[in-house]
Amino acid sequence: MKLLLTSAGLSNQSISDALLEMIGKPFSETTLAFIPTAANVMEGNKDWMIDDLVNCRKAGFKSIDIVDISALEKEVWLPRFEAADVLLFEGGDTSYLMYWFKKSGLKELLPEMLKTKIYIGISAGSIIMCKGLDSDIVNELYNEPVAHPEENEGMGFVNILLRPHLNNPDFPNINLKHAEELSKKSPETFYVIDDNTAIKVVDGKIEIISEGVWKKFNQ
Repeated sequence: MKLLLTSAGLSNQSISDALLEMIGKPFSETTLAFIPTAANVMEGNKDWMIDDLVNCRKAGFKSIDIVDISALEKEVWLPRFEAADVLLFEGGDTSYLMYWFKKSGLKELLPEMLKTKIYIGISAGSIIMCKGLDSDIVNELYNEPVAHPEENEGMGFVNILLRPHLNNPDFPNINLKHAEELSKKSPETFYVIDDNTAIKVVDGKIEIISEGVWKKFNQ
């Protein structure tokens, strides 16, 4: 299984190069499905999502499909997932994304898909691959409503917790001092990563790809 868990997608050359190595063929021969579902319940300006799509376009993928699992029936989205080499799950509300993973049936199908496909997560799309969503902490750190607070269990494909957007001015509570305080309240291993950092996971082995700042807590 190959996962690329990011804070802000293909935000720099190092992250793009890491993805290229994982794919094993040029972007020009690679198809990507962009799943915006987590952003559906987010209010306000969506320029960040546009930026994420632009970065994908700049990478030079053969094609970029946009597939919303909350808006399409399974018989519509599933063939489009199957046609993609890379599945990219956008950021937004993690609990909402988990809700739709379950309701759409993707939760059961994804493990088999990821035997042959690459998974990229952006923010919420990355958090959901970890073992827990920590909706209460997410609400505190990001000061955003949580659509489905009952959804608190992640997919568990990687045995860590993740806090994206370190030092991002839009999220002033995400800083190393606050992360240090959180680490004293729970023994769980977690990473804080900024928007120029990704966590590359290949068959369970974790590698940090970064042109920015990150830190691991409770090792």
